[in-house]
Amino acid sequence: MPYGYYQFVRFAGMLGFGLLAYFSFEQKRNTEVIIYIGLALLFQPFAKVALGRTVWNIVDVVVAMGLICSLLINKKYNKHRTPQ
Repeated sequence: MPYGYYQFVRFAGMLGFGLLAYFSFEQKRNTEVIIYIGLALLFQPFAKVALGRTVWNIVDVVVAMGLICSLLINKKYNKHRTPQ
């Protein structure tokens, strides 16, 4: 893929993790806020973090699995939550 694609993915990732951090902050989930801010800094496009292809592949898989687990946990949490 062209380099611009990876720049766009990192920028979109930074914005997405920033939004997740904001929403977690609103819900007073401080641990998630710290994790999402760390991921936003890791994926930011302005100062490249050189980890090597193999390490980045592992990071990508672990982050994807974490996001899926977070989605499932939040979905289960919201399902059992009573409306206000």
